[in-house]
Amino acid sequence: MKLPTNNRQWTIAGRPVGKPEPAHFALREQPIGSPDKGEILLETLYLGLVPVMRMYMQGLPVAGERALQIGEVIHARGVARVLASQHPDYREGEVLTGQLGWQTHKITRASAAERFYRVPAALGLPVRTWMSALSMTGFSAYFGLFDCGRPQPGETIVVSGAGGGVGSMVVQLGRLVGCRVIGITGGAQKCAAVRALGADAVIDYRCDELAEALDALCPEGMDVFFDNVGGDTLAVAMERLRFGARVVLCGSISEYTMGTPYGLSNYARIRRGNASMHGFFIYNYEARFAEAERCLANWLLHGQLQACEDVLEGFERMPEGLMRLYDSRNIGIQICRVSDAME
Repeated sequence: MKLPTNNRQWTIAGRPVGKPEPAHFALREQPIGSPDKGEILLETLYLGLVPVMRMYMQGLPVAGERALQIGEVIHARGVARVLASQHPDYREGEVLTGQLGWQTHKITRASAAERFYRVPAALGLPVRTWMSALSMTGFSAYFGLFDCGRPQPGETIVVSGAGGGVGSMVVQLGRLVGCRVIGITGGAQKCAAVRALGADAVIDYRCDELAEALDALCPEGMDVFFDNVGGDTLAVAMERLRFGARVVLCGSISEYTMGTPYGLSNYARIRRGNASMHGFFIYNYEARFAEAERCLANWLLHGQLQACEDVLEGFERMPEGLMRLYDSRNIGIQICRVSDAME
């Protein structure tokens, strides 16, 4: 097989102050080269898009990773196939998921820092599933809800950002374990999508007054609040916790473009109601990723769970994908198809 010669890359052209804009991205093309001993050449199939990418573009160190400079390739996890291998542990044709960056090809030694894992073909699921339900997004929903939220059958779960990647998974997982689930999202299209995923009720924060809607739907309060939004949404939910409630801090997308972090003033509600607030970092669960993959894949294969995917076609649309997250235009997990080689 003739190997490709050029690699397309999206790099940082400017630091976002508010939302990411087209001027913050630059597309370039560079020669690929050939893998040396101990290296593999990967062809990117899919890339996932998550809000934290804006932080990479700002030059902020995230989760122990070094800060990126102007002109560098933006970080991203993806799914890729091995085109050529000089590495004893990998063979041509295998499909891997790991840290690829915003690029169409990558030569790598598949180091531990890049966290590459094999995609098990035996499961029979589309490879893009490892950028959606079986990605870090799906794992965040699994561990955030079950380890931090500890839901019990019959309890009420409220999910902010319910139409997004993690939120769309949490809505379904909550229903799977017999809970009443209320989603908070924005816009008629997203509300319809969240209802279709099985939510018992949906609040449209663009039209509904959140406090009034929660009072009507949860007159006795909520048992679990799974937060992907932060800010005022979190503050309103804190006033409506039942005794012993659990607040799960997964994300705070409403705050990411703020110059000053949001100051939560009613945190004492946790103390008064014997409640708990639990934040988590997904890579702290790395030793249990196989557990999450096994459980989520089983539910997918048996039709009890669906991968809510918002797929953009073409590598050129990567900047658009990130901007969609900050404009709340995505429905479910935002991914980009870079190559159709495995379809």
